[in-house]
Amino acid sequence: MKVFVAGHRGMVGSAVVRLLSEDPRFELNIRSRDQLDLTNQSAVEKFFVAEKPDAVVFCAARVGGILANSTFPAEFLYENTVMAINAVHSAWQSGVTRFLYLGSTCIYPRLAAQPISESSLMTGSLEQTNEGYAIAKITGLKMCSLYRRQYGVCFHSLMPTNLYGPGDNYHSENSHVIPGLLRRFHDAKVAGLSEVTVWGSGNPLREFLYVDDLAAAVKCTLQLEDPPDVANVGSGEEVSIRDLAAMCAAVVGFEGRLVFDTSKPDGTPRKFCDTQLIRGVGWRPRVMLREGLALCYQQFLRESSLGALRS
Repeated sequence: MKVFVAGHRGMVGSAVVRLLSEDPRFELNIRSRDQLDLTNQSAVEKFFVAEKPDAVVFCAARVGGILANSTFPAEFLYENTVMAINAVHSAWQSGVTRFLYLGSTCIYPRLAAQPISESSLMTGSLEQTNEGYAIAKITGLKMCSLYRRQYGVCFHSLMPTNLYGPGDNYHSENSHVIPGLLRRFHDAKVAGLSEVTVWGSGNPLREFLYVDDLAAAVKCTLQLEDPPDVANVGSGEEVSIRDLAAMCAAVVGFEGRLVFDTSKPDGTPRKFCDTQLIRGVGWRPRVMLREGLALCYQQFLRESSLGALRS
């Protein structure tokens, strides 16, 4: 199977490439952003006509934490929507019969019933701090679903919960919560600071998934003849931001005080997903949170020492 992995340099795409490259049944086709701008409709059309992949794993996205999403909602909406529209339609036009779209559980309503099932989609208002990104991801999964319904192609989607792992972005302000916390605690430890400020009250509950486990879910569903239209992917492990911050501090070895800045937004109060569909086809997570945090910090230290830290 010749597979085009879109966004192979990102955290998710690189994990998918690592896993699929170990299996001789998959022939990988990758392009950097310089080689293929997914926001350029003409370029995307020409790529699919020339390369004719058997399948697409769409990991490409503009991503960021709560600050980036709330500061640049227009860019998150525009770029992610245009990339999805170009890729899905061009893939179908060129005869691709299998397309796996990677989204996010931020697509669900802010106050969705917990655990969140796939049927909760579009049943309530979105979390405003990442509304632009969520709308773009809903567009992508709906395109796959509707093209599958109308044309009979195997276009389907996975909606992972909050991801972390190798290749994450460790920017001190625009990263997701886990890399952001690890970076701040590390910098505070090195500087000998006595306290670190964490955004929000610390009360929201979150579920986190190690990115290699998502890659395993991608491989699993790629091999299904009739995969679910949309399936959540999560660890089944829930933690408060307060407890997560304490775990990150312990992993890093920061022994100072944690201060929670309640003037900053909390985001969605709780986001815990129902994963019965993906577990029903044989997938299970393997890396639990404490182990994953330790692996991330070890990777952070290695990349820092080599000057290769993504930030």
